[in-house]
Amino acid sequence: MLPTVARVLDLEVMRRGLPQVVAGAAHLERPVRWVHVSELPDVAGMLQGGELVLTTGIALPEDREGLARYVRELDEVGVAGLVIEFGRRYFDTLPRALVHAAEQRGLPLIALRRELRFVAVTEAVHALVVNAQLEQLRTSEAVHQVFNELAVEGAEPAEVVRQVARMAGAPVVLENLAHQVLAHDTAGRPEAELLEGWERRSRGVRPPGRTGHDPRSGWLVTAVGARGQDWGRLILVDDPGPLPDGTAHPHAMLLERGAATLALNRLVLRDRESLERQTHRTLLSGILTHALTVSEVALRAQALGVPLEGRRLVGVVLRQRRGPSPAALEAQARLRDFTELAAAAVRACRLPALVGALDDEGVGVLIALGSQQDEHAALDGFAAALRKLAAETGRETGAAGPAGGRQPARTIQPVVAVGSSVGSVRDARRTLLEATQVADAALHDAPGGRAAAYYRLPDVRLRGLLHLLRDDARLQTYVERELGPLLAYDAEHGGQLVQMLRIYLEQGRNKSAAADAAHLSRPSFYDRLHKVERILSVDLDQVESCLSLHVALLALDAVRR
Repeated sequence: MLPTVARVLDLEVMRRGLPQVVAGAAHLERPVRWVHVSELPDVAGMLQGGELVLTTGIALPEDREGLARYVRELDEVGVAGLVIEFGRRYFDTLPRALVHAAEQRGLPLIALRRELRFVAVTEAVHALVVNAQLEQLRTSEAVHQVFNELAVEGAEPAEVVRQVARMAGAPVVLENLAHQVLAHDTAGRPEAELLEGWERRSRGVRPPGRTGHDPRSGWLVTAVGARGQDWGRLILVDDPGPLPDGTAHPHAMLLERGAATLALNRLVLRDRESLERQTHRTLLSGILTHALTVSEVALRAQALGVPLEGRRLVGVVLRQRRGPSPAALEAQARLRDFTELAAAAVRACRLPALVGALDDEGVGVLIALGSQQDEHAALDGFAAALRKLAAETGRETGAAGPAGGRQPARTIQPVVAVGSSVGSVRDARRTLLEATQVADAALHDAPGGRAAAYYRLPDVRLRGLLHLLRDDARLQTYVERELGPLLAYDAEHGGQLVQMLRIYLEQGRNKSAAADAAHLSRPSFYDRLHKVERILSVDLDQVESCLSLHVALLALDAVRR
């Protein structure tokens, strides 16, 4: 950090001059970029800002207006402070007009009661400035070295966040556009203190620009994304106190470097699956993305022992019902185990199928049924085998621990979603996409609340579609555009306007019924609806506006998961 005016005044060479702060005492934390010695009354035209001006005052104006203009010009150019030495022009006091103008402007004005060699002051201060710049270079080099290594190694987001927190000495949070925490490091502070009411607190922090310091919360925030598409924010949860005008946050460069590493690593995530699963996954991905032609898929699948041509193809997508999200490394291990579990269930049922991870949370299966195989019997058998293997895996995980006790069981609760069967490889993508949509919708269903072994398309409606798109930045942006001001109002005032809007729409826009459902008098409920209209600048009597808001509310439920 550059030395401040207060730090300069504390130097031995300055103390010899018996400095006295006569104005702007509340602004002594201004950084000093350089020292400039001048007797010119129009010196402001030669300055760039951040200078500490030293003068004897011998050529300063005598009139009140001239002194006020001199101070105004210095302040407008952004000088750090003004030091006037007694003995040439002034002897005991400085002109009232000069002191008043400096106090009004908040410009530090210092009187030296004893003569000094100005060259000694400039040498001492410039040494501090150069040392600060060298320290900044060393810090920058260390930061770039650390994050270059993390980028090359393809470090997980949790590791990147951990390094930022360690180097900053403060908690760091990575969130998505819906203000949900993706990764965090408390820097040794209580986790509950950091994460309690996170969405509400984060919504109130809206600094300007891609990287900015929010003075109200003290947080430093930078956008995370690549190729022009932001998908989250990296936040340093720390309050360094008020920053002097024109001063960058000391950790801005560190946070931006961490965000760049996160964005880069998201683009180059490495696959840690087995070779067989990698091959299956490549084929499934080729089907979904059109990266492979129909003939290439059929040929490669045939070579893997999974004939697809001349068969009925059924897409199946598997998801896991679990509690709080595990750590990144544990999540990878679970997905790998889940994929192998699905492959084992396929083998147990003797079904030819491609099995591989589709994303970070689910497994895709493309089953190839023969002309004589019953589709429902095959799917029932596969679902039963999968759940049996999952139960056995949970019992093994709950085996005796190192101290003789039992470890908590990690029973996998699979959600099995099935797409419509198709008759050709060309249509395989359709059945897989349909199964994906069904799977994401099915996660809303309560565990054990369904007798059927698997889910199919009739279970999916608008909620399911929005849930499928929950991680899409465009959907999150839509929610913020439609409901952001209302969510921010509720977060700041502790209101329930979002809930009032939800009740109104769920009651079919029947205000009387909605007031009863909200347990409010009609005038009170109507008043809340009018407030919603004012905040969102909408007319709730318009069907299209209400439809848009209703979709946004459903999308909000989806992204909040």
